[in-house]
Amino acid sequence: MNAKYEILLYWSDDDQSFIAEVPELPGCIAHGPTQLTALENIQVAMDLWIKTARAASRDIPQPKGRKLLYA
Repeated sequence: MNAKYEILLYWSDDDQSFIAEVPELPGCIAHGPTQLTALENIQVAMDLWIKTARAASRDIPQPKGRKLLYA
């Protein structure tokens, strides 16, 4: 996949895993025991998210190409 979505990566004590999220793709989350594994897994999740959205004729958000703002 070549899309440039922002990925949030953080450690979860509850899950004892690194969590990777793509805020622009609702529900697109993956995890792994290392940062690298979580990032590899989120690439797969993003591909599946986009393929599923296309198959269901749903809108696919365009990557913003900049950091998202959080309050």
